[in-house]
Amino acid sequence: MKPKVKQFVERYLKEIVEGNAAVFAGAGLSAPAGFVNWQELLRPIAEELDLNADIETDFVALAQFHRNKHLGNKGQQNQLLIDRFGVPKSPTANHEVLAKLPIETYWTTNYDDLIEKSLAMQGKTPDVKYTEAHLALTRRGRDAVVYKMHGDISNPQDAVLAKDDYERYHVNRAAFVTALSGDLVSRTFVFLGFSFTDPNLDYILSRVRLNLEENQRKHYCFFKKRVKFPNETEEAFKNAVVRQELAIADLLRFNIEAVLVDEYAEIDEALQLLHRLYRSKSVFISGSADLFDPWGRAKVDIFSHTLGSQLAKHGYRVVTGLGKGVGDAVLSGVVDQVYRSSKNQLDDALLVRPFPQQIDAANRQAVWKRYREELIGQAGIAIFLLGNKSNGSGNVIADGMKEEFQIAAAEKLLIIAMGTSGHAAKEIFDQIAANPEAYFSELSDQAKYTVLQLGTLDAEPDVMVSEIMNAIAVSIKK
Repeated sequence: MKPKVKQFVERYLKEIVEGNAAVFAGAGLSAPAGFVNWQELLRPIAEELDLNADIETDFVALAQFHRNKHLGNKGQQNQLLIDRFGVPKSPTANHEVLAKLPIETYWTTNYDDLIEKSLAMQGKTPDVKYTEAHLALTRRGRDAVVYKMHGDISNPQDAVLAKDDYERYHVNRAAFVTALSGDLVSRTFVFLGFSFTDPNLDYILSRVRLNLEENQRKHYCFFKKRVKFPNETEEAFKNAVVRQELAIADLLRFNIEAVLVDEYAEIDEALQLLHRLYRSKSVFISGSADLFDPWGRAKVDIFSHTLGSQLAKHGYRVVTGLGKGVGDAVLSGVVDQVYRSSKNQLDDALLVRPFPQQIDAANRQAVWKRYREELIGQAGIAIFLLGNKSNGSGNVIADGMKEEFQIAAAEKLLIIAMGTSGHAAKEIFDQIAANPEAYFSELSDQAKYTVLQLGTLDAEPDVMVSEIMNAIAVSIKK
């Protein structure tokens, strides 16, 4: 991965963690799902006007020429939008990755519903705004706001498409101009699949630049490095390369830094890394016990308390179902650390979801499995400790903990099994040690060794916790 791409990931991750991140989506984000770009959308219109869509560049004007020909009647253009964007499509992998991140603000010039659909698929509630009236309303329990500044396919007659629509935008949709201007000042955007040829955005960016001058907020965008097309002349190619360089330099006026990639797949990799690193800031702790041998109750309590405290101290969020015999000590360690520090808020350092007990026997396993999946899905690291329970006639392995291991492995979490604590944790470690490549294929050799060593480590609690923190740090640097 290119240094500049890694730099973007590190900086944008910080904005996500601090709640300042926003996304601006253009047609390029939806294209892999099967939706057309402007050129393909307006190709039938160009043909009707005896123009060649392959050499046209001003598609806003093209749409206006067509509207002029039909004396201002938008019926054919409305039907064209319905035909091209009214067909249901599934969100892309990039839509899904973005929806998994705690990003609360989305802006788009697209008419499709892929952003809000991907958010809903992640169990989130999107508040969609595509008319000025929507801006005055707030959907209860919303997790993200999706501003569709050019309209929505469900309302094609009001879509922004031709010159007339753009010229009236600052009158008919003035509130969108104000809202986007405010977000560009207060949030850090990444522009995805956007070409920066939209006159509305250009106007809004100019307003922000003139108002703030050198105090503009930093934003990012991705561009694919221009390559020579088949049958393209050398002169035309050189001209295109220079033009791209000049366009990238021009964006710096608005404090938008372009990240140049050779292939679109590099953007996918950057977003996946962003998600992986974000998840790695949350650690799921799986542990339960009625029997505390071989460590003994005192050592388990000290270890669990120290682990919770150190994770919170180093900026990790602890995710736990509050397992019997372990969870309370972990919880106490996190709370103690947070209350001693003025840097952290408890909600940022802790996610506790005790398992519901009043579930009828017929549905309990299915409900608990889904509960585990949602809980583990919040994290990027899983630590396994002990794992036993009393069944009335004796002490047995905690099958719920082994199910949590299976879920964590399927989700590709970094798995740390404290094998010397015995029980389910020992079985989990033995399974990993027998085939480490199946679980640690993405780790460096050093990280693999460091994580595996934890499975056989039996030392004082503070020493073991220190080694865990080191193993996490080494693994994240992979």
